[in-house]
Amino acid sequence: MDLYRMNFLQVFLAGGPVMWPILLCSIFALAIVLEKIWFLYKIKIDTQDFLTKILDKMKRHDTKEALQICDAIKSPIAHILKAGILKYDRPRPQIIESIEDASLYEIPRIEKNLTTLATIAHVSPLLGLLGTVTGMVRSFQIIQAKASSFHPVSPGDLAGGIWEALLTTVFGLIVAIPTFVAYNYLASRINNFILEMEKASTELVNFLTE
Repeated sequence: MDLYRMNFLQVFLAGGPVMWPILLCSIFALAIVLEKIWFLYKIKIDTQDFLTKILDKMKRHDTKEALQICDAIKSPIAHILKAGILKYDRPRPQIIESIEDASLYEIPRIEKNLTTLATIAHVSPLLGLLGTVTGMVRSFQIIQAKASSFHPVSPGDLAGGIWEALLTTVFGLIVAIPTFVAYNYLASRINNFILEMEKASTELVNFLTE
């Protein structure tokens, strides 16, 4: 059987039952990656320009306008800065505490499903390894059955188990490699976004308490 002449369904079924959890992993991984890319696109703003507008309003003691600017921007940075602005007339520790409380809500939203993506990247090759083991077990079962009935074992008898062993490994890696790359890319973008939030928050706190 020529691999390059087989359609995807034939190759998939030749990989045995372990191919199904690998397929589910690939679907979940793709869904998470697309959702995170869209989410990061929606919340991305020009942080420095946004902060400049906020500080300009606060310099004029126009707190209401500053809050309206925050409400108009659907981004975690805006929500966190709004929490600090609402406490603008309080001592520095209270402003910081308010910002930190808002961060405890916003940061998990930004990092949502990132751990799941990392888990898929680690589990997929293990599922491939599991398929390799089950495929080899099937091959040895055939050898045992043939030997006990005194029938010679041909390469064709073992082909199915070896197919299963190799295909699950291949598909496990095919899912794991791009998932791991996507995880690192998204983690880097999220870390940079969180760093921007921290810098903006620090600048706001310093301005309000100077």
